[in-house]
Amino acid sequence: MLSKRIIICLDVRDGRTTKGVRFADNVDIGDPVEMARDYYEQGVDELVFYDITASHEKRKILISVVDAVARTIFIPFSVGGGIGSLGDMAAVLEAGAEKISINTAAVLDPALINRGARAFGTQCIVLGMDVLKAGVRPGIPSGYEVYINGGRTATGIDALAWAREAQDRGAGEICLNSIDADGTTDGYELHLTSLINDTMAIPVIASGGAGKPEHLRDVFLEARADAALIASMVHFGGYTVGGIKSYLAGAGIPVRRQQ
Repeated sequence: MLSKRIIICLDVRDGRTTKGVRFADNVDIGDPVEMARDYYEQGVDELVFYDITASHEKRKILISVVDAVARTIFIPFSVGGGIGSLGDMAAVLEAGAEKISINTAAVLDPALINRGARAFGTQCIVLGMDVLKAGVRPGIPSGYEVYINGGRTATGIDALAWAREAQDRGAGEICLNSIDADGTTDGYELHLTSLINDTMAIPVIASGGAGKPEHLRDVFLEARADAALIASMVHFGGYTVGGIKSYLAGAGIPVRRQQ
């Protein structure tokens, strides 16, 4: 089994890290640059930075914050929010990110995935998916629907079909976020993660709901995710990256340890 990755998410609004539950009731929790440095020193494998209101507000991402974070850490760094063109992608990469996460813009213009993969390589293109359990109905055979604009807008697009299309278009990775589980700390949506992961040839990052190390164990062993994205459990829950990795290693899950 390949080593599983632990990824910490920094949701950023107005230049500050914020966190909510099911995309609502967000509270300010700190400076993203300081938090990025702390999690890097703890040994996190990757960081994800989301400018969570950029798409909804129809503005560009806060490049100054991306640049400041990139100067602080020396691990893979993915950035998303308000990225809608090759120029936006280039600006984020030039500011120090290794990966670009596209979500709303990709749904509105699926060929953006193709263009990004051709210009920068599939390894740079991460498809972010915000998904809500909607029940099986015409047009949503999987029972899971894709939402955009920070979880505000239903699209009528089936999550499984969209994941497959994105892979075919050149996405190199999928970050699969369950709106139902987001911020609850009750555990990942294992059925959704399994559903998407079992049909993908590219890595799938499980996102939404992590509250304790056992949740990561379950999503790695039961849903076979390639990576797990965490936020609340380290922002509020008193867990450290080292402690989480020690628990997972003890559970027989290969993780990358600090030298």
